Amino acid sequence: MSLSFSSVVDAPLQEVFEWHARPGAITRLSPPWLPARVGAEADSLRDGRAELVFPGGLRWGAAHDGAAYQPPHRFVDRLDTPLLSTALGWQHEHRFAAVGADRTEVIDRVETRVPGFALRSMFAYRHRQLAQDLAAQARYRHEPLTVAVTGASGLVGTAVTALLTTGGHRVIRLVRRAAADEQERRWDPDQPAKDLLDGVDAVLHLAGASIAGRFDDRHRHAVLDSRVGPTHALAEVAAQATNGPRVFVSASAIGLYGPDCGDRELTEDSPPGAGFLADVVTRWETATAPAAEAGLRTVKVRTGLVLSPKGGVLQLQYPLFAAGLGGRLGSGEHHMSWIGIDDLADIYLRALTDAELSGPVNAVSPEPVRNAEYTRTLGRVLHRPTLLRVPEFGPRLLLGSEGARELAFADQLVRPQRLVDAGHTFRHPRLRDALAHVLGAA
Repeated sequence: MSLSFSSVVDAPLQEVFEWHARPGAITRLSPPWLPARVGAEADSLRDGRAELVFPGGLRWGAAHDGAAYQPPHRFVDRLDTPLLSTALGWQHEHRFAAVGADRTEVIDRVETRVPGFALRSMFAYRHRQLAQDLAAQARYRHEPLTVAVTGASGLVGTAVTALLTTGGHRVIRLVRRAAADEQERRWDPDQPAKDLLDGVDAVLHLAGASIAGRFDDRHRHAVLDSRVGPTHALAEVAAQATNGPRVFVSASAIGLYGPDCGDRELTEDSPPGAGFLADVVTRWETATAPAAEAGLRTVKVRTGLVLSPKGGVLQLQYPLFAAGLGGRLGSGEHHMSWIGIDDLADIYLRALTDAELSGPVNAVSPEPVRNAEYTRTLGRVLHRPTLLRVPEFGPRLLLGSEGARELAFADQLVRPQRLVDAGHTFRHPRLRDALAHVLGAA
């Protein structure tokens, strides 16, 4: 069966082809609802090989065909995994054609036994993602940067680093084990080497223990200790580096505002609230001070609820809601300030490249919702009922009373005022569009 999917993107032919050839392209194009991770990237569109890894160790290998390589117009890959290749017969031809000086038609032609209806969502996602990534990279175009990144393998780090590398920037991953190659440097969070950031243009600090969990002493210590000390140590190294970074971007969280804010609108100028997370985030942001005091442009990205089926709360909700077992939490009246994973990646890209942006930035959608509306919207996207109600004692059993208050029932009406004032473009400002994009229902 021969299938064809096409669209036109607002970027020159050469730029579109080169985007596909750079590290991170397969990550940016892999639909997040598929239960697969990137096992290997092709090092060449001419004759490289990429691999996706599915649960149970199933591997999907795609080898590029050198004879079909015609830059910047064409490259071809074929499924080369035994048994799968026999069963599915997959050959994927990527074609590119100029439509005027600054537009390109992108055509995917697939020869396969997989029925077309099973592939439409995936290719719609790929074409939408390509167009939106190219648009974001054009908005925040900058001479190539070398960016040192902590937490690069996490949910957010994976998305942001791939957006950076497909845009032509170099990423150096700061890892806690021995470095595997020149794209990694070993990082001791407690005592980072003084030369760790030499030759680096910017730092993107994303590392930190997950806040999800029961708020006992052990969990609280892990959340606090993984953020405050390492951030301060890294900021000091950045401040003292020889030929070092000019920009220091650190993750932060809207937990700073406290969990019980009601209908009070919160902007970057709002004071910290009360509670464990408010205290942690206040100290976390203060720990970036050595970088700011040394004259580095310092940005603290206060992130809301990140939407992706690859991680976070949506990863837990997706199977429940897909089975028709989802429902609002308690009364459903508490506000949820959310952000799509790709919008968050764009905000980090802007934080690294926009010389006018510094200080705290609320990384949330301009359209927060109440939990009841979030529940209805997720159900509609998945075409499932949401008639059940999760009683308040449920989250308390899992998270403890403090954890339930700070996480499950946090009531925060947060506005991205700094970004709105800067004329920021959101890919998916509306909840339905954001959920449909990451769940394959757009």
